[in-house]
Amino acid sequence: MPVQLKDMNKKTTAFLLSGLVFITACKKSIEPLAKENPLAETEESLSARPPYENPAAFSLFSTTDVGDAGAAEISAYDSRTKKLFVVNNTANNNRIDVFNFSNPMAPQFLTSILVSPFGGLVNSLSVSNGKLAAAIEANPKTDNGKAVIFRTTDYSVVKQVTVGALPDMITYSPDGEYIITANEGEPNADYSIDPIGTISIISVERDYAVTTLDFAAFASQEEALKAKGLRKFGPNATFAQDMEPEYVAVSSDSKTAWVTLQENNAIAKIDLRKKRISDLFPLGFKDYSLAENAIDPSDRPLGTIAFGTWPVKGVYMPDAIAVLDDEEDDREEHSDDDRRSNRIPYLFTANEGDAREYTTFTEEVRIGSSSVVLDPVVFPNATSLKLIENLGRLNITRTLGNTDGDAEFESLYSFGARSFSVWNGNTGARLFDSKNELEKKAQLANFYDDDRSDSKGVEPEGITLGKVNKRNLAFVGMERADAVAIYDVTNPLQPVFLQILATGDAPEGVLFISAKDSPIRRSLLVVSSENDGVLKVYMPAGN
Repeated sequence: MPVQLKDMNKKTTAFLLSGLVFITACKKSIEPLAKENPLAETEESLSARPPYENPAAFSLFSTTDVGDAGAAEISAYDSRTKKLFVVNNTANNNRIDVFNFSNPMAPQFLTSILVSPFGGLVNSLSVSNGKLAAAIEANPKTDNGKAVIFRTTDYSVVKQVTVGALPDMITYSPDGEYIITANEGEPNADYSIDPIGTISIISVERDYAVTTLDFAAFASQEEALKAKGLRKFGPNATFAQDMEPEYVAVSSDSKTAWVTLQENNAIAKIDLRKKRISDLFPLGFKDYSLAENAIDPSDRPLGTIAFGTWPVKGVYMPDAIAVLDDEEDDREEHSDDDRRSNRIPYLFTANEGDAREYTTFTEEVRIGSSSVVLDPVVFPNATSLKLIENLGRLNITRTLGNTDGDAEFESLYSFGARSFSVWNGNTGARLFDSKNELEKKAQLANFYDDDRSDSKGVEPEGITLGKVNKRNLAFVGMERADAVAIYDVTNPLQPVFLQILATGDAPEGVLFISAKDSPIRRSLLVVSSENDGVLKVYMPAGN
């Protein structure tokens, strides 16, 4: 070998050795940078990164028939085991069906978790850290229910926790430290037993110790709260009995929860650390006499959809709730102190509406009924309004509108707001309402069910949030339109409609799986529909 080449090899070897020593000595300082610097990522991590996804271009990815009506009400996903858990309350065989979700194009049924040993119907599911929490009502439903925690690997029971009556929704806090249940506390059929509505906070790290809260402390504020739009009207019910918690959302820092009180037209704010109800926000009413809120109040003649303004108010009465307080988005822009003091938690609600219908108490009545007498001073055109093609078929509540105690209605209040809304989570102020856009978009897509015009229209019931390509999205499930509307809510004060998707019959559960947690590294929307037992999976277009 020539001398020159030998010298070159020596120099190269020395350079490589010195470089190796330097890298070894500085390994600790280099490694943190590698996590943030894409250039420092391995080829494997780069290949695993999800592709670009179009937040405005979701399409159907797969359909799975779970069973009959009631077979696909709510679902939850475990990213560790790549399993999808689906509520199946059918034929007195209440269970949680488990699917292998490794391939969302073809979910494979694995087994069922029977819930009959723990009570009656299973109403809700949530997953965190390899644990599945299920909200299971008692039999009878007026007794205290249970939160049952299962391992997602072998479905063994970790813990059974007694909570309030009729736990209707259950969720983990983002940090997995708490399990929160909204215990609706509905009465029995003849209203002879009326449990109090409660909220249970389960501390996971304290061996699932439970604290159950009620609303008795707010009884002294009843009249002031009712003046702002809260409803308290159950026969002979105390304030605590009348409150019916429905759905829960938890802040990103796991310190605060918000719970909808659907029948009561309110949202409760919960301090999870202090374990107390810190505030109660009445939601007020929606004015259908305004052009932007125009509704079709009649299903007659059937198939004739005519939006117009009417002297009626809608009671918001939200079912599902979600919160947007994106901690990651402002981490680089503000200090911790600034974020804590300035961040507004934006609460998104699906304003379904719901009437209390029992054998001894019913609040729903049609305006055209002979029992509804309209004040002639307020409604000089009462005869015309009561025609079936006008307001005659519209369902209203008997519990509002008679302001002077006589036999006449001075105001008319229908159920729900046929919309989704955004509220300030600190003050309860309404910041946005979709007005009549959901119904207009449903009509344009030929999804609008005129048979429900006289009730609650498209009936927005479910809502969830997700992030696709750095855009915050809201997915609004409309039970009677059999559809999900997708909005860009990156600016929560100005949501922008993106598209509407056809779903199964009566979508109940709306579950978003982020690309990070997805089994295929693509964002997924899972919609479960209770009337036909169908599970549909949607995915955004990407490359």
